[in-house]
Amino acid sequence: MDKNVLTASDLWTELSESVRSAVSEQTFATWFEPIHPVGLDDSALTLEVPSKFYYEWIDKHYRKMLLSKTKAVTGKEIKIRYSVVIGEPEENGSVPTAMETATGRASTDPFYDSGSRLNKRYTFSSFVEGSNNQLAKAASVSVADSPGQTSFNPLVVYGGVGLGKTHLLQAIGNKVMLHTPPPRVHYTTSEKFTLDFITAIQNNNSSSFSERYRNVDVLLVDDIQFLQKKEQTQEQFFHTFNDLYQRGKQVILTTDRHPSELYGLKDRLLSRFQSGLIVDIQAPNLETRIAILQKKAEDDDLEIPYEITELIATNVRGNIREMEGALIKLLAYSSLSHSDITMQLAKRALRETLGRSGTKTVSIDDVIQSVSETLDVPEKKLIGRGRKMEVATARQVAMYLSREIVGASLENIGLHFGGRDHTTVIHACRAVKGKMGERADFRRQVDGIRSQLEF
Repeated sequence: MDKNVLTASDLWTELSESVRSAVSEQTFATWFEPIHPVGLDDSALTLEVPSKFYYEWIDKHYRKMLLSKTKAVTGKEIKIRYSVVIGEPEENGSVPTAMETATGRASTDPFYDSGSRLNKRYTFSSFVEGSNNQLAKAASVSVADSPGQTSFNPLVVYGGVGLGKTHLLQAIGNKVMLHTPPPRVHYTTSEKFTLDFITAIQNNNSSSFSERYRNVDVLLVDDIQFLQKKEQTQEQFFHTFNDLYQRGKQVILTTDRHPSELYGLKDRLLSRFQSGLIVDIQAPNLETRIAILQKKAEDDDLEIPYEITELIATNVRGNIREMEGALIKLLAYSSLSHSDITMQLAKRALRETLGRSGTKTVSIDDVIQSVSETLDVPEKKLIGRGRKMEVATARQVAMYLSREIVGASLENIGLHFGGRDHTTVIHACRAVKGKMGERADFRRQVDGIRSQLEF
């Protein structure tokens, strides 16, 4: 083969064959088969990998080998860049586009649309439907078919972390973009909206900010709950929303709880959110969780025994993102130990992943449900503002167990319990500890709930 006219595919074909002979078959199938070559120039080969986790693992363990073998094939120094499949927005509101090694320039990700900020992999066909999300998906499809033309405006999708809200939100945008002519679509997060607003104020450029967010046909805003207590940003979003709504443009929002429970937002903004359709996504049942894992394995061309997916789905509940992460970590464990994926290996890896002696993980929602059932206090009151002694005590117990068992941050616990601040959570934990030391019956009650959650 003429090395002077190599394409990215040609080079990767030769390179991967050389790698296959140097590593175990399991390692090759796990870490190298999912890689796709997407670009080659005089200085670098760009490889697309499924996630940041893949990039970090390959770069740490196989970087030198890849660079050496690339030089052997091409006869010259060729750097390796990694284009990472776009995932959830990062905490600062930005969206990662690419990771790379040995270079300061970001490579282009063919699945990321820089104009709309959409990840093209998020589609309705890749969304696993179950009884927990049927209404949310149906409403999303309806809005995508006729944006701004239905009574579902705004459409608000709410539910816990990692249940698929962002997937649905971006699936709407991607389907809308297929219309002819394609409408103007913009995806953002509430944190990115806030950051853009602050930047506009600092640069005395408010008109450009308004034009960017109002000159669209479909506005998709993720995690609207983070606008809480940001009064100026709320005011700006209120006017943006009104302008779009009055011109018949479609607005779709996601949040981690029902809008009526978003304390710290202005009443007139909440009123706008509740003027359209509000749908929720619940935690998936076991069958749906298994289907999600099987779909993930199928998409990544991985052969995972059914009993392994069932084991993960049974023990990692309530958060799809964590469940998929557990699957990837299991693959890493298998590769590192040069072992096939067996039930015994899966249990060992899962125990390490969950950080406890058992193979069961507990979420804040699990704690709330268990405390509610044991102390006979409705979940709505637990996360609400009620101050009756039995309600307040139950709420404090739930906060305490969320800290002790789940290991959640004070801020995250506060958000789950009606947007309370971290000092309230600290007080609750201290109060429960004190009461457990003073009253044996109360301690037994709390320990009973804990045992039930950890069994």
